[in-house]
Order: sequence, then C-alpha cells, then structure tokens
Amino acid sequence: MKLPRKAALSILTTAAACVCGCGYSMAPQHPTNVGTVYVPVWTTGKEVYRRGLEIRLSEAVAKRIQQITPYRIADKTHADTELSGTVELIPQKVLSFNPDTGLPRELEMTIVVNFVWKDLRSGKIIVKRNGLRSTGTYIPHEPFGEEFFQGSEDVINRLAERVVEAMEKDWEKG
Repeated sequence: MKLPRKAALSILTTAAACVCGCGYSMAPQHPTNVGTVYVPVWTTGKEVYRRGLEIRLSEAVAKRIQQITPYRIADKTHADTELSGTVELIPQKVLSFNPDTGLPRELEMTIVVNFVWKDLRSGKIIVKRNGLRSTGTYIPHEPFGEEFFQGSEDVINRLAERVVEAMEKDWEKG
C-alpha cells in the first residue's frame, strides 16, 4: 500500500518534530510537589526610606501567586514553602524638567529586590534571586500630579509578576 504524498509528508513532519522537539512541553509549568506558599511581609534594606512599600509589594506578590499559579496562600504553620524578600533599593532619577518652574516633569523609579523561595519541609532553597528589578516612570507635578504612591503602583505590580515568573520550573533543568 502506498500513502498519498501529502499524508507521507505530514507523518514525516510530525515524526521530525517529535524527535527534534519543538519547544513545547506538556509538563506542568510549576513544581507539582508544592501546594501552599507563605508570603510574609517583605523587609526593607538599610537604604530604603519609603514606608509601606514592602507591604504593598508583599500583597501584590501574594495576589499574583493566587492569580497565575496553582498554589494557595497559607500561614506559615500550614504552608509547604515560604517566599520572603527584601526591597534593597528604590533609586529615582529625573528624566526631564519643566523649563518654566525648574521642577521635575518626569521621574524614573526602579525598585530592586532580593528574594528567596524556600521549602519549609526540607529547608531546601527552590529559587533565590538577587538584584531583580523593575522600572517605571511617573509625572510628579502638573498636569497629573502623581505622588510616589501612585507612581510606584505599576512598578510594584510588574515586579510582583517577575517574582512569580521566577517560581516557574527551570526549563533548562526540566
């Protein structure tokens, strides 16, 4: 029996993709031996003088874990793992000045964190990252008059997203 040329080509292409790999995997994206995560309020480093930012970041990380991972947030006594971190730096720089007032027209803010995701059952560190950063801009004076609180909201949410992305399986290790 002879296969039609299109069918033979289709079978050959499928077999080649299976043998060579195509970058897709049916494996879970997150470690399956973890069910719960404890997220304490993160701390601030010696050079950080912004009050409450660490609380907002901890809340954003916990919400993001609940949104996009299979894990539940739990208290420390019932959690499999703990995700703790430190806000190390919050440098800001002026991007432009208002020529009429001399006040900053646009500011760039970066938040730099270190964090550790640790298995509380074994004591093993699952993920550790130093110097993870997120940057954004805000307009502190008229016409928008954003304060640091509003200006930092997008940066905090992007940083929480990056922290939770780091909780995914390492594709190199499988």
